[in-house]
Amino acid sequence: MPYYVPVLLNLAGRRCVVIGGGPVAERKATMLADAGAETVVISPTVTAGLLRLHHEKGQVAWIEREYRQGDLAGAFLAFAATDRPEVNAAVAAEAEAEGIPLNDAGEGARGSMITPGVLRRGGLVVAVSTSGAGPTAARELIREMDEHFGDDYERYIDFLSSVRTFIKERISDPGRRKLLFRRLAETDILTSIREGSFQPWSEAATIAWIEEQTEE
Repeated sequence: MPYYVPVLLNLAGRRCVVIGGGPVAERKATMLADAGAETVVISPTVTAGLLRLHHEKGQVAWIEREYRQGDLAGAFLAFAATDRPEVNAAVAAEAEAEGIPLNDAGEGARGSMITPGVLRRGGLVVAVSTSGAGPTAARELIREMDEHFGDDYERYIDFLSSVRTFIKERISDPGRRKLLFRRLAETDILTSIREGSFQPWSEAATIAWIEEQTEE
């Protein structure tokens, strides 16, 4: 079994190519479009969902034909998602030759990457993978975690993000920043959010907290 290294990518504005137009290709293209990628689908036919992404939302560029050698030129990521093994193999060969990370939906081990199951709560992203051994098991784990990570985590992550951004903008000393980030992580905000007693920090409250930490 391959040893996969989990990585979170910022795909905004990146060209990502999906070869195929079926339900699997639709899932891949939707994921890419949601991430703000420059998403290109190459297939003679596409699902109704992909057609909506192309015509109504303008989130996907559709090239209405079969895959051709060279279609991956300029791609940051590529996805082979047809129901024809020989086409997927050709896409994988081109990606390998061009050094483009590839997800092969038909034969995961042939590609250089796989896409995990994902649970999102605002800025919190939890990815689950079985290294290709059991996608159904990964989806079940996601369902179990969905029950554990409620909306309170989304509010908590939003709070951490806003205070960290404030600190980065106001505090230039690296040592002082590091101290404040550590103290922020130690602050039990999540409990107060769960109990319903949390009030968002105003700018004055944030400044007062920073001064309090500095004085200790």
